[in-house]
Amino acid sequence: MNVQRIAAFSDGDGGGNPAGVLIAEKFPSDAEMQQIAAEVGFSETAFAVSTGSGWRVRYFSPESEVPFCGHATIALGAALALRFGDGVFPLTLNQAEITVEGRRNGTIIAAALQSPPTHSRSAPPELVSAVLELFGYTAEDLDPSLPPAHAHGGADHLVIGLKTRKALASMQYDLNRGRSLMNREGLVTILLAYAETPQLFHTRNPFASGGVYEDPATGAATAALGGYLRDLGWPHGGFIDVVQGEDMGMRSRLRAEISPIPGSSIRVSGTARIMQP
Repeated sequence: MNVQRIAAFSDGDGGGNPAGVLIAEKFPSDAEMQQIAAEVGFSETAFAVSTGSGWRVRYFSPESEVPFCGHATIALGAALALRFGDGVFPLTLNQAEITVEGRRNGTIIAAALQSPPTHSRSAPPELVSAVLELFGYTAEDLDPSLPPAHAHGGADHLVIGLKTRKALASMQYDLNRGRSLMNREGLVTILLAYAETPQLFHTRNPFASGGVYEDPATGAATAALGGYLRDLGWPHGGFIDVVQGEDMGMRSRLRAEISPIPGSSIRVSGTARIMQP
């Protein structure tokens, strides 16, 4: 099977988050998809099968199936544009209907997804305490203007706002402890965010639930962040730009366009680059 390797949310001709993409006539078995994702070794691999009017899509990390993955969706949009030409492609996920758009420009493909609906709610104090202990942070590290919250944009994330860029750069944790906590709480990632300005965020995304220490670009979490900021009444002005992966040496860039309609889809866009075999 020909698995394409595409880095989504790239920063020019570098950076981005690598994803596997397999476009097939029919899905392999669940066990085979899990094995393929583990062999590819990226944080997610997207599997897509044509339904005639659109595409049925499933996502696997090296250790588990996930309901939605933003960067793998952007990679899939790039792969579909390369194969079928520029366009908007309807996608049916396990729990939602979305679209992805792909537009070619030489070796770089611009892509954008419309996330599933979003919602957020305050995080309980006991969970916040456990997360702070996991990362070695204290309450003094938190940005009071970005209170901890559960945020959903196709998958469940925990948003932790940090007061300084230095605190974000210092992130470290034990992978096994992080996996246990995220699996227990039903979290796909924990989103650590620092707001340089109201429209420019720096983020990091531990993804221990999928067996990955950190994701360099996370579209689903960025969609969830956009929905959370809308619910919060944050002065986003209709969009935010996100820089992620910088502390990993894989600088990535994402944009989230935020409509004023509560709970509505977030448009997350960026570029994708084809990785050499």
